[in-house]
Amino acid sequence: MSTPFELATAVEPLGGGRFSALCDVEWSAPRGPNGGYLAAIMIRAMAAELGDAEREARSITLHYLSPPSAGPMQIEVKVERSGRTLTTLSARLEQDGKCCLLALGAFAGQFSDKRPFVAQMPKARAADQIEPIPVVEQMPPIAHQVQMRPALGALPFSGSDEAISGGWMRLNEPQQLDSAALALYCDAWLPAVFTRLTEPVGAPTVDLTIHFRDPHAALEIDASESVLGVFRCSTAIEGFVEEDGEIWSADGRLLAHSRQLALLVEPK
Repeated sequence: MSTPFELATAVEPLGGGRFSALCDVEWSAPRGPNGGYLAAIMIRAMAAELGDAEREARSITLHYLSPPSAGPMQIEVKVERSGRTLTTLSARLEQDGKCCLLALGAFAGQFSDKRPFVAQMPKARAADQIEPIPVVEQMPPIAHQVQMRPALGALPFSGSDEAISGGWMRLNEPQQLDSAALALYCDAWLPAVFTRLTEPVGAPTVDLTIHFRDPHAALEIDASESVLGVFRCSTAIEGFVEEDGEIWSADGRLLAHSRQLALLVEPK
């Protein structure tokens, strides 16, 4: 049986590289659909067009042109090149004839690990030692989908000297850690820049890049486990701010890297 997340990110083939999907408002942030949720839909469309289970998503870059509204969407996927080890695809998401999102993705199998080295997971209290953030009706819909347990950084809008934030996340219903779920987690946490600010602002995503570091290991993790998200930013100039993210398994494996550019705007 499909989970709520799988149903919300499902795509239906229309033929000729085209797919249909539904934009579900239950996965929205304050200014429209969550960027990680839309990224998950694009990954599913790319994987369906590729049709090769041996090639997992390794990288995706997305540019957010305009937020789609609730209802049907169309996705057009094109295989730009498929070599012996790596396939590159492009995808375009449209709604009512308007382009909302552009994406490039790289899918590949496993390469030989000749000189492996890995980063160390940041120190944080275990998920079961932290109470989840209480969810209230006024929070955006996506906050009702993901349990969050803060483990790193200062409180949002506390005027901290550094912009770092993070904690443990898991969907309300157990969900396999495929690339679509990891994409959601890369954009589900509150922006790290909020810890440096003293009043709320909007932070819509301009572009988002995700690198999937260990996709086969991620699929082996129990679906009920939480992942640790760590997010940092260093620079905000002329309203644009970057954010670097990491998604870690509970046993210390780096599952995904992300980097995004967001625009700080006055709340509506």
